Amino acid sequence: MEKSNTTISRYFQFTEIRTKITSLFPFLISILYIMSKNQQVKIFETILFFSAMFLFDLETTAINNYIDTKTNGESIPYSRKKGRILIYIMLAISIALGLVLVYYTDWIVLILGSLCFAFGIFYTFGPLPISRTPFGEIISGIFYGFFIPLILLYINFPEGYYLKVLLTNTHILLEANYINLIHLVLLFAIPTLTTAGIMLANNTCDLEKDILQKRHTLPYYIGKKASVSLFKWIYIISYLMIPILVFIGELGLISLVALVGIIPVAKNLKEFENQQVKSETFIVSIKNYVILNLGLVITMMIDNLL
Repeated sequence: MEKSNTTISRYFQFTEIRTKITSLFPFLISILYIMSKNQQVKIFETILFFSAMFLFDLETTAINNYIDTKTNGESIPYSRKKGRILIYIMLAISIALGLVLVYYTDWIVLILGSLCFAFGIFYTFGPLPISRTPFGEIISGIFYGFFIPLILLYINFPEGYYLKVLLTNTHILLEANYINLIHLVLLFAIPTLTTAGIMLANNTCDLEKDILQKRHTLPYYIGKKASVSLFKWIYIISYLMIPILVFIGELGLISLVALVGIIPVAKNLKEFENQQVKSETFIVSIKNYVILNLGLVITMMIDNLL
């Protein structure tokens, strides 16, 4: 049993299981949104999607740790050979699950899923990983905060509610319901922005180290002061989205209760503004992410029950 626990803990360390809130919260918000629209959740397809998504998230983190430790000389919980094998296994299973999901859905899921797989891999792999560029924050935010919900909602809503593919003898036509897509963008701006905020806080704290390792992230180009200011604006805009979403009918009135989270979030932002130290204040970005998104999840659950 002790050996099993050790094996599990090493796996969780390698894949950083504690960071997976960035995929869990968008998934939960999506499920609650589906229920709020009186749509029946397709259990089998949703479980397939979650399994492929979550396993791929674990795999991309493992790739990131494998490459970063190779660069900075640190170690991973396994031998490098075992680490590679584990990455290949997770990738193969997640791809297999994704293909099964495509079989039960359609080509749009294949296209959107392939984009997620491609950006997930090249985020930390290749001659110029996205994480080493100023686009890391926006890419991670969009794919975790928006593409996960888009695929899940596309699977569970009627054909054409968001997107529709039309095949003719000579053309492949894509129809988009832009009103529904705009509402979707507004709703998932919150997990998108707050996910980007985690990345921004991480890169701001690591700025001096990243410069030495030639990682030219967003804080490298705009500086620490502007990065801290941008981090604050991420939460200002996120909280402004809640009354807007209530006004357009995408959230119930009860969701305004989530605005009370502004109090602890503002306190945390002040703490981060005072110092940007990885071991002491990076946790602020995680706390704020949880406060805002958990508030949204809880109020959406209450609204569904009412």
